[in-house]
Amino acid sequence: MGEQEQSLSPHLQPLSPSPPAAAAAANATPPASASAPAVAASSSRSSRSKKPQSADPSSGSNPSKKLRLTLSVPGRPLSADGEVAAAIQHLRAADPALATVIDAHEPPAFQCPHRPFHSLVRSILYQQLAFKAAASVYSRFLSLLGGEHNVLPEAVLALTPLELRQIGVSPRKASYLHDLARKYASGILSDAAVVNMDDRSLAAMLTMVKGIGAWSVHMFMIFSLARPDVLPAADLGVRKGVQHLYGLQDVPRPTQMEKLCEQWRPYRSVGAWYMWRLIESKAPQPAPAIPPAMPAPDDELLLEQHQQQQQQSVIQMIDPLQMLPGMG
Repeated sequence: MGEQEQSLSPHLQPLSPSPPAAAAAANATPPASASAPAVAASSSRSSRSKKPQSADPSSGSNPSKKLRLTLSVPGRPLSADGEVAAAIQHLRAADPALATVIDAHEPPAFQCPHRPFHSLVRSILYQQLAFKAAASVYSRFLSLLGGEHNVLPEAVLALTPLELRQIGVSPRKASYLHDLARKYASGILSDAAVVNMDDRSLAAMLTMVKGIGAWSVHMFMIFSLARPDVLPAADLGVRKGVQHLYGLQDVPRPTQMEKLCEQWRPYRSVGAWYMWRLIESKAPQPAPAIPPAMPAPDDELLLEQHQQQQQQSVIQMIDPLQMLPGMG
């Protein structure tokens, strides 16, 4: 959402699939991989042979911004019948290292219950808040509007900053919501246009909205629009997943991610999803408490509930299906 989110995703718990726990696990020495030497050598050669490049009239002055917003034209959405299966089949054949991760997890599902405007509103409300706090604000927001069916541009514009403040929405977020609603009300944006725009045009249009940055656009494209070939190259969770996958010594830089993940095209969204799952599997699991004697039935129940709460807290920090825009 805010521009500072791009490489700080572990600190934006309601939106990022890259939690502090995963970051801690990723600091451990990654497992060796058959493809790691080739990847590392390639990175080393590219860094030694880097030369000043001539100006490209089609590119902007900020190379990293160009990287983050250079996205492919969308194919069939991942929500279409058989598309996830096709993606998995392609990724298995294209990347043997990723095939191992695919075998260890259930396939993803990309189904969003909300319209694009609703998803974007929800993502603004959730930004930079703990999951439970964001869910509470979102619930009060829906009550203020009279239900999910009333999350419409005109209704959002009718809410005053004071009304939003009373339900826990900061003045800055209120300005983000109103800016988004104004762009919809004026016709600059519409749900139909958002669905039909190619990735690059959509990224350019959405980052015109206050409070929506490149990282948020990537998450919106993957989890709300089910776009198949979006690589969130700046997301720390995806980068750490790639580090583990290929046994790299260091976390790859955003500028290296395009080359490292090239073989995932045209299903880089699914590849990124498996990187979040890989990091989730590397997160340290809470050690079970060992009672000094056989626990009484009540104590055993409390222990089980405590362990479930710990596990759920890890899942809430990691799982993008729970936390990202419009995923219910």
